[in-house]
Amino acid sequence: MQEYIRKRVMEVSQYILDTASTVRQTATVFGVSKSTIHKDVTERLPSINPELAEEIKNVLEQNKAERHIRGGEATRKKYQEAL
Repeated sequence: MQEYIRKRVMEVSQYILDTASTVRQTATVFGVSKSTIHKDVTERLPSINPELAEEIKNVLEQNKAERHIRGGEATRKKYQEAL
């Protein structure tokens, strides 16, 4: 693995851990695609740091469990602004 990829994986992982942000939010901050972030934390990170990978997995699972709530809030806000 190239060094710049390894560095990005660690930076992305630390950011997700610190902020509990979603893959989409993280991709926006780092200026890469959602696919890149997802691949970094699900495929590349376990080979670099398995313990950190497990922590990130827990954060992503929590985000996944809450996404229906965030979607509902976004829809509610959209229609409130339209009034």
